[in-house]
Amino acid sequence: MSELSFMEKLLDGVKVEWHVLGDMTEYSPTRVDAAVLDKASFVGVDNLVAEKGGRVDANYLPNTTRLTAYEPGDILIGNIRPYLKKVWRATNSGGCSGDVLAVRIQENNKPFVDSAFLYYLLSSDDFFSYNMQHAKGAKMPRGDKSAILKYQIPIPCPDNPAKSLEIQSKIVRILDTFTELTAELTAELTAELSLRKKQYNHYRDQLLSFEEGEVEWRTLGELATLRRGRVMSKGYIEENAGVYPVFSSQTARNGMIGSIDTFDFDGNFISWTTDGVNAGTVFYRTGKFSITNVCGLVKIKNKSGLSYKFLYYWLSTEAKKHVYSGMGNPKLMSHQVEKIPVPIPYPNNPRKSLDEQERTVTILDKLEALTFSITEGLPREIELRQKQYEYYRDLLLSFPKPDASKSEAAA
Repeated sequence: MSELSFMEKLLDGVKVEWHVLGDMTEYSPTRVDAAVLDKASFVGVDNLVAEKGGRVDANYLPNTTRLTAYEPGDILIGNIRPYLKKVWRATNSGGCSGDVLAVRIQENNKPFVDSAFLYYLLSSDDFFSYNMQHAKGAKMPRGDKSAILKYQIPIPCPDNPAKSLEIQSKIVRILDTFTELTAELTAELTAELSLRKKQYNHYRDQLLSFEEGEVEWRTLGELATLRRGRVMSKGYIEENAGVYPVFSSQTARNGMIGSIDTFDFDGNFISWTTDGVNAGTVFYRTGKFSITNVCGLVKIKNKSGLSYKFLYYWLSTEAKKHVYSGMGNPKLMSHQVEKIPVPIPYPNNPRKSLDEQERTVTILDKLEALTFSITEGLPREIELRQKQYEYYRDLLLSFPKPDASKSEAAA
């Protein structure tokens, strides 16, 4: 069904008036004592969830005496960094910090505006885009409270409040259903994704579990040489752009942060992340590439009798066990990595040892290919469902705009 025909059928010939938000709403004028608030009723910008995720209980309470009060049905908007899209329709009474705006429908306009309908308007990408356009500040932009009240919202059938609320309620019911179905599907797909990863980890751990006497244990430092990457700034990568990948500590895009016109390494290697939240994450590398200073590199010594892929799979399970998390900054440095024990099957028979490693690698390659084809496909499916929801949401909120020339004349 086209956008026009759908809206025509929904509106059934009634007119739509556009009003600035300040005509219909106000910022909450009431206050509340901080002493009566708890973690479930206090809302700071930190416990509003980004991307329209609602709210979670606060992990701290305010240190001020009185705060802005909010009521059920108020729309709470995070006013710091509007691009984070923090918004929640209140389901209880409470108080909020100064960085949260509590938008309340004016008492005399409640017969014309459904609070849930207003929530969908103020959680739209159009609103957040408008808010960012008028935000103040570069490093920590804040929404302009005056400009926000000038944002235009549609009111269908303004001359018939009952009819207007009926139309708004119908839109809300449809959007609520879409929201529920999208959330349900996302939860199911996320659970499937988690299950597949657990299944893969189980079989990998089974294949890499060894009984005493089955293998010879040697330290990685005996079997390989270790190196670190070099410092490469974002500016350096941009100025020396080329075709050879640069890998860093992130896990997205296989750790790739850019590409330059030279390379530091060529061949088969294993890299690991040395610092930060991803410390101990391991990658199998081939070809020509470079790594930054937050990565280490493993090069297997000649005649060590060790397969790169076998070592990669082993370190994928073992490396994180050796991460040091003291001082709040996880680290896995070379002096720790070189002490990691590595199993060598059939150490007295190099050919048989490599055959056994290859057998294990072949099984794990197949499992990994199957698992990660699913883990790549499921997020994509989630993304498509979200886009589908956004399409229908925008369709249901696409009211006919007033004629521009008339609007300018009225202004």
